[in-house]
Amino acid sequence: MAARPRLAREALLNGAMTLAFDFYFSFRSPYSYLATPQVEQLIARYDIAPRMRIVTPIALRIPGFFKSVNPLWPPYLLRDTFRIAQMNDIPYRWPRPDPIVMDVAAGEVAAEQPYIWRVSRLGIAAARAGRGFEFVRAAAHKIWSGEVDNWHEGEHLRDALNAAGLNADAVEADVAANTAELDAEIAASVTDQRNAGHWGVPLFVFNDEPFFGQDRLDHLIWRMKHAGLRERG
Repeated sequence: MAARPRLAREALLNGAMTLAFDFYFSFRSPYSYLATPQVEQLIARYDIAPRMRIVTPIALRIPGFFKSVNPLWPPYLLRDTFRIAQMNDIPYRWPRPDPIVMDVAAGEVAAEQPYIWRVSRLGIAAARAGRGFEFVRAAAHKIWSGEVDNWHEGEHLRDALNAAGLNADAVEADVAANTAELDAEIAASVTDQRNAGHWGVPLFVFNDEPFFGQDRLDHLIWRMKHAGLRERG
């Protein structure tokens, strides 16, 4: 990561104006989902390119987290995320099923997590194929918009792959053949996220500077403008 500031400056000097940033994303994070349509709008306006860095949810990264969390936090999270969705006209409902298999009342997280691992691996494979954000945008909409029940079944995630401009069969084959490699990449993203200076999602990192939360996207763009970012057209 230390070379990225130099690379960004060299790209500008060479006339390549597209600026990239890391987008740390969890498929179980409502705030990550709520960031995706906003990032999509920014991509349409500015010459930017998110590098998707898929991470595991906090329920897996911090064992026992939901047993010790302040009881006021979950209801506030629901109120806050619904408010953000309403303000930005983003369709939103808690997923059915939850991407994490857990006993919410007891805070117990199951050892087997088939839903989050499958979609996270697909996200990494899509990113390796050059369509990471496009798949994340489509898959997160399937999971969080309220338009789909049982998003993990049938063709829903394959439809998201196709909507992202990918060959669903090829991506599924990549996941099946390279599961350990994809899991290692997810683990590396968790480490890089922490080294970037934060543990939460969505997290945006540009030139080694972290911006946490979808409400910091304007700060990210402000900083990128200092590096030469311009509007498209």
